[in-house]
Amino acid sequence: MKKHFVNAVLMTVVTTVLLGIVYPLAVTAIAQVLFRSKADGQIIYRNGQAIGSRIIGQPFTGPEYFHSRPSAAGDGYDAAQSGGSNLSPTNHILVEDVEKRVKAEQVGSNPVPIDLVTASASGLDPDISPAAAYYQMARVAHSRGIPESAVQSLIERHTQRRQLGFLGASHVNVLELNLALDRLYPVHN
Repeated sequence: MKKHFVNAVLMTVVTTVLLGIVYPLAVTAIAQVLFRSKADGQIIYRNGQAIGSRIIGQPFTGPEYFHSRPSAAGDGYDAAQSGGSNLSPTNHILVEDVEKRVKAEQVGSNPVPIDLVTASASGLDPDISPAAAYYQMARVAHSRGIPESAVQSLIERHTQRRQLGFLGASHVNVLELNLALDRLYPVHN
C-alpha cells in the first residue's frame, strides 16, 4: 500500500512539473521565438506608443472614421468582460438596441449592413465586412474632404480575402484602415 501511495505522489509531482511548468514555458519560448508579434497580442505602435491591437476591436465614433462593430463586452471592448449578450433575436432589449444602432448608422434608404448594428459573439471583433466599410465610405470621404475613390482604394487595399479562397469571410480591420486614413489623409481641426 505504501508503495502505491509513494508512486501516486511521485507521478503527481512529475506530471505537475512537466505539464504545469516545463510544457507552458516551452510553448511560450517557442511562440516568442517563432511568432513574437502574435504571442504578444499583435500590438500596433505609433511613435513608440501602443495604440491598439490588430485582434481586439476598439470604438471609433467620429464621422471621419470607419466605425467598428458594436461591443457587448462590458463598457465597450473590455477584454476582461468578453462575451456576447446571449439575448435571443426576439428579446426586446436586443431589438431596441439594434433599432437605435440602425438609426445612428442609417444613410438614405440603403439597408445598414448587419455587422454595423450587431455585436460579435466575443464583443471584441476588430473587423467589419467589406460591405460595412463601403457603406461608411461616403461619410468618411465627405468628413475628410477627400474623393470617395481614394477611400474606396484604401478599403480595397485593406480587405483581407478568405483564407485559401474558401475559409472564413472577407473582412477589413477597422484599426488598420483608420490608421491608414490618418497617415494618408490627416484630419485638420
